[in-house]
Parts: sequence; structure tokens; C-alpha cells
Amino acid sequence: MCGISGIVSFAPSDELASGIKRMTYSIRHRGPDGEGHWISENGLTALGHRRLSIIDLSENARQPMHYLDRYTITFNGEIYNYIELKQQLAEAGYAFQSDSDTEVLLALFDQKKEACLQELDGMFAFAIWDHVENSLFCARDRFGEKPFHYSFHNNRFYFASEMKALWAAGVPKENNPRLFEHFEKTGSAHHPENINEPFYNGILRLEHSHWMRIQADGTHEIQRYYDINWKKQDCTLSFEDACTEFNRLFQLSLTRRFRSDVPVGTSLSGGLDSSSIVCNMKQYAGQNNITPLTFSARFKDFKKDEGYFIEKVIEKTGFESHLTWPTGNEMVEDMETVCYHQEEPFGSASIYAQYRVQQLAKEHGVTVLIDGQGADEILAGYISYYPEYLESLFHTKPLFSVSRLREQYRFIDYHTPHSKLKKTAIKSLQFYELRGRMRKTNRPVRLNEQLYNSTMRGPLQDLLRFADRNSMAHHREVRLPFLFHELVEFCFSLPDEYKLKLGWTKYIMRASFEHVLPAEICWRKEKVGFEPPQNNWLRDTGITLSWQSYLLNHFK
Repeated sequence: MCGISGIVSFAPSDELASGIKRMTYSIRHRGPDGEGHWISENGLTALGHRRLSIIDLSENARQPMHYLDRYTITFNGEIYNYIELKQQLAEAGYAFQSDSDTEVLLALFDQKKEACLQELDGMFAFAIWDHVENSLFCARDRFGEKPFHYSFHNNRFYFASEMKALWAAGVPKENNPRLFEHFEKTGSAHHPENINEPFYNGILRLEHSHWMRIQADGTHEIQRYYDINWKKQDCTLSFEDACTEFNRLFQLSLTRRFRSDVPVGTSLSGGLDSSSIVCNMKQYAGQNNITPLTFSARFKDFKKDEGYFIEKVIEKTGFESHLTWPTGNEMVEDMETVCYHQEEPFGSASIYAQYRVQQLAKEHGVTVLIDGQGADEILAGYISYYPEYLESLFHTKPLFSVSRLREQYRFIDYHTPHSKLKKTAIKSLQFYELRGRMRKTNRPVRLNEQLYNSTMRGPLQDLLRFADRNSMAHHREVRLPFLFHELVEFCFSLPDEYKLKLGWTKYIMRASFEHVLPAEICWRKEKVGFEPPQNNWLRDTGITLSWQSYLLNHFK
């Protein structure tokens, strides 16, 4: 994981050298292990790089990297299947001078051009200058784990991992009043009518699952290379066989994400997702650079503190637990710094707690953290998915009756104390009883469609931005095994009832990991998000503003 920057000038310029150095310096926190710059012979293209060494720590892997006297790359991220790809490329006649995934990516691009993106299991944002075609090829990973911001300004194309690098190059920092107002009302930095609308005018983000090509004359094209077919729920496996396949794909994803030449640990919130990762890591601890270390945030005297469940995982695995205890006063002291790194506002103080967990990992010398983000979105982990699930049952199963809905509700009422879920079930039951009498059939919003929207259309991308900025603030790297695209596609192919069943969310995940998880976590009834005592913190520090208003003061 690193920081990247670049400039393509569409007219002669003698300012690229100073500009690319300012850009790269502004994101030095993303890569403390090295700095590199490159300017093309004609002086019209510049690439910059800040290095956080993860794979191949030698100088052979430094960037910008050149290949075949034709390509120059600046790359941020990891290609987890680079070993398998390197073997295939070697058999096809390609030679390598390093053990890095960057060089593998360059060779694959030479072989397949933009089609190479289909072969990658990874998180990435990169730009490759083609000296023959005189064009810059840029791409971003499928789900948006790695950022890519860009701007066309003063007859130039600028790009970077963070917006502060564009501002350092002279791109104006101008707030978007519409999104400021939207955040103040809703707490979301994305407008639902256009999730790619920039928070700052004139600065865009290359959308995840897309590539872009910039020509030397300033023309450019953007194309999508990946999508999820959420309508194709064609898995015919029995539930038991589906659990086996789910576990196989997860283990493949996890072991690939362990590939590292620096220490690997994990964050642990006490919830199902992070606990599943820690408990599955137990069998690999001690191999290569995999450390039995977990990093968690605790909240003193807070009823939603997850310490009990964190301790259950530690008892189960024997891992070494490290804790940070954020307070309201510390949050206020650190908020300017957190906002500097985040660059856009965020909806809750949980982002500060995440920031502290990354800081804790840095203090203990662990560079890579495995995390559980993405599981809720692909496996229906939120209770808000239940209305769509029940509506799908009503519309897609001819024999599904209101009496069956009543059975679902009775099970939910018995198995969970969560009042929101009960209210959801009651409203759904009342609605479908009415619809059952009226027999009107508007097209339902299916569960998979809701999961698709959460995974690909904004909500998950917000979480990924928070994780990237918080980890990079402390030059740490976060890896997410639930976002292995083959695992994601498999989950979308499953019947709804493999994901939501009789009041249980993420049902297939619970069943698959039942043998490694503490029972108190695997079959835990209530879901508590990663939630600090935000209101208490605001009150105790004398802040009378709403969270949105308080936060926006740091972005004006």
C-alpha cells in the first residue's frame, strides 16, 4: 500500500518537476519507506510515488517502475494472486527482476492490456504510462478499497491517492454547497441521486470497477470492467454443500491476504465478522509473518462496549489482545488531524475509534491488519434488509402465505430481543396481510438488489474510504478477505434463505464457522455495530452542536 500521484500536461510546461514533488510530499504519510519521481522525455508526463514496503522490501521493487522500455507505473495496493499470475506469465516467456506484485502487474498489462483487470484478485489504484501509445491507463479495484482522485485543470490532468495532493499542485479547494447541506441533514457525504458527485467542486473520483485512458491530446474515455449480476441467483447446491464452498472460498481469500514480508495482525471488534477472521486465523498463526496479535477499541463504562465478546475470542484462540481506550477529550484533541486525513466528513465517532486502532497497531509494529468489512453488505448483516427479504418471499414463492409470515415473526419474536427487528417484522406482517387481501403486485425490491446497492452504490465505499484514510494516517495496510470477488459473486448466487433465515442474519456464515467461533458470538441474538459513546463524548466535552454541525466546522 502506498501513495500515488501524477500529471499529464496537454501543452509544453516546465513546472511538472516541482508540481509532482509537491504532490508526492503532501501524501508522505502513505509511504514512509521511499519516494520516487519520474518525468517523461518530452516533459509532459510526471508520476510520483510514496512507498510503504509490504512485498519485496528491496530496491528492486521501488516505484515508479519501468518495464520492457515501454511502460512506467505508479501503483497503490496489493495483487494477492501475484504468485499464481507470475507463474503463468513466466510460462508465457516473461522475465522478472523483482519479487514484487508491481512487476507482475506490468507484465500482465503488456500481455492483456485492460483485460488484465479481470485476472486480478486484489485492491488497487494505479496508472501506467505507455511510451508507445503516448497514453496513460488508470484503473481502480472492483469495490473501491483504494482511492483514485483526479481533476482536469489548467490544461492538465492531475491524479492522486488523496485530494490534498491535487490541492498541493494548485487545483482549487472549493466546497460543494449541495453536499455540505446534504451531509448536515443526513450525515452522508454521498447524494443518492449521484454517488460520484464530488464533495469539492472540480475534483472527481474514478469510480470503482472502472478504468480510464488519457490521451496526450487531452481526450479520455472511461469504461466499466466489472459488475455483479445480482439477478442471477443460480446456485443449486444444498445448504451443507454451500457452506463447504463458502468456507473454501473464504480460506483461499484469507491465505492469499496473508502474503506479506512484514508482520500481519488483525483488528477485533467483538462482532461476528472480525471474530470469524481471528478464529480462522488461529490455524495459520506463527507461519511466515502472521502474528497472533489483535487490536481493539474499548469504551469505559459504556453499555455497548464489546469487551466481553473480545475476551471470548481471545480465550478461544489464545491470541494476544491489545486495547485502546478512546475518550471524548482525546477525540476533540485529535479531530483536526482525523479530518485532515479523511478529507470528507463522516457520520459518526466510530471513525475516530478506528483511527485509534490503527495507531495502536503502529505502536506494536504490525504493518498489515486483516479486517471484516464487506460481510454485512454481501451476506445481509443488517436488520434493515428484512422488509425486502419478506417481500421477496411473498412475490417469488406462490405457496408462501401470510400464515408463513406469521411463523417468521413468531420465530423472530422468540429469538431476538432487538426491538427494531420486531418492529420491522410487525410492519411487514401488517403490510403483507393487507396486500394479501388486495392482491396487487408491484415489482418488489428484492433482497439481492438491496445487497447490490449496499455493495456497489455508495454505503460500502464510504466504509472503505474511512479504512483507507485511517490506516494510511499511520502507514498501516488493511486487507479485507470478505471482498474477494469470487466469494462475493458466490454469495450473490445463493438463495435468500441461505443468508437470512428465521431471524438470523448472515446465516450461512454462522453455520460455516460454528466449529471455530465461540457460541456466544456465532449465535448472538443482537447486532451492535462498532459504536462508541458519541453522545456522551459530545456532552462531556461541552459540545452542544449536532454531530454533523460539529464535524462540518472542521471542513469549512
